[in-house]
Amino acid sequence: MGEGRAVVVRHVTRIEGHGNIVVDLEGDRIKRCDLEIVEAPRFFEVLLKDRPYDEAPRISCRICGICSVGHATASVLAVEAALGITPGPGLRRLRRLNMAGEWLQSHILHVCFLVAPDAFGVPSIVPMVGSHPDVVKRALRLKRLANDICCTVSGRHVMPISYHAGWMGHWPERGELRALEERLVAAEEDLDALVELFAGLAWPTVERRAEHLASLEEGGAYPMMGGPLHSTSGVVTAPENYRDALHEYLVDHSAAKHVRGAEGPIRVGALARYTLAHDRLHARAKDAAARLKLRPDSANPFDFVAAQVVESVQAHQEALEMVAALLADGAPEEAARPTRPHGGRGVGMVEVPRGTLVHDYTIGSDGRIRSANCVIPTSQNLASIEEDMRAFLPSLVRRPSPEIAHGLEMLVRAYDPCVSCSVH
Repeated sequence: MGEGRAVVVRHVTRIEGHGNIVVDLEGDRIKRCDLEIVEAPRFFEVLLKDRPYDEAPRISCRICGICSVGHATASVLAVEAALGITPGPGLRRLRRLNMAGEWLQSHILHVCFLVAPDAFGVPSIVPMVGSHPDVVKRALRLKRLANDICCTVSGRHVMPISYHAGWMGHWPERGELRALEERLVAAEEDLDALVELFAGLAWPTVERRAEHLASLEEGGAYPMMGGPLHSTSGVVTAPENYRDALHEYLVDHSAAKHVRGAEGPIRVGALARYTLAHDRLHARAKDAAARLKLRPDSANPFDFVAAQVVESVQAHQEALEMVAALLADGAPEEAARPTRPHGGRGVGMVEVPRGTLVHDYTIGSDGRIRSANCVIPTSQNLASIEEDMRAFLPSLVRRPSPEIAHGLEMLVRAYDPCVSCSVH
C-alpha cells in the first residue's frame, strides 16, 4: 500500500467566488478528489417569491455582477413566456446586442486576466503589466468596449435597470449606436492580436468524453438567446421540459447543486456550444477557430479557453450586426402587450458566457411570482469538473504536491466557474 498524501487548495485562485480542491492519494491511487463549493447559499429563488413580476429582472440580475445581463435576460424571457408577451424584432436585437457585450467582457476577463498568467508562468495579471504590457492594454481596451456596450443598452455597466417585459426602459440614441459602431470596427485589430496570442500558447490535454448541451436558436443563429436544448446524444428538449435533460441533485461537499444529464456528468458553455453549433459561427470566428486548431469533437476541457477566444470574435461580430440592424430600424419599438395577463408558468433559457441558464417562474393572477427555479451553468459543469480532475490526476501524481495543486487549479479555471451564481 502506498504512502498517503493530501493535496488541498484553499481557495482556488483566479476564479469568481470561493472553492476548494481536496485530494487524498494513497500512492498512485485516488481516494478522494472533490471541488468543494464553500460559499453560503443566497436563496434568490425565495427572494423572488411573492414579488411583482416586473421586479424579477432587477432582483435576479444581482445573482452575479459578471453574468447580470444574462440573468436579467433569462428572467424577462421567463416573465414574457408566463404572460404571453412576444417581444418585437427590435427589442430582440437590442437584447442580443447586450448579451454580445456581456459575452465579450466576460470572455476577455477570463482568458486574459484569469487564464493567461498560467501561460506566462506568473501568479496574476499584475506582473504582466511590466512583462507583457501590450497584452494587458489590449485586454483592457476590449473589456472597456464590452462594458460600454452593456451600459449603452442597460443604463449601467452591470446589473441592468432598463429591462421590462415587452419593452425597454432606455432605447439607445442613434449617436450612441454610431459611436459603438466606430469602436467595434476599431477593435478588430485587437481581436486579431488576441487570436494570434492564444494560437501560440500550449495547454495540457485531458481527453474525457462527456455529453455536451446547448440551447440552439431557430433560424441558424449562433446559440445565445435561447431555444430547444440540444445534446450531443441527439436528444432535443423543449425549454419548458428542461428538467427532463437537467437533473439537479445534492452532494455533501458542495453548497451548489450538481447536475447530471441522460448519460451522466455534462458540459455546457463555450466548448459545448462550439461542438454543437460551430457551423453557425461568423466567418471571422471560423477563421479564429482554424488558427487555434480547435476541433468540433474536442473532449479536452482545456479547450474551453480556445472556445472562449473564438466566441469573443463571434460576440464582436454579433454586436456589429446588431448595431447596424438597430440603426436601420429607425425609431424605437412600441411595447408588446400580454395575451395572458392572469399569468401562468414561463421558462426563460439563454446561453450566458458559462453555458445554458434557466429561469423558471410561475406567476399568479395578481401579478406576483408564486415560485421560481434557476438552473446555473456552473452547477451543470461541477460534476464534469470533478470527473476531469480524476482523469487528469494520474498524469500528475508523481509530481510534488504544489505542482499537482497548480495543475488542478488550471483545470478548474479552464471551465471559468462562477461560484456566486452556483450558490444563487
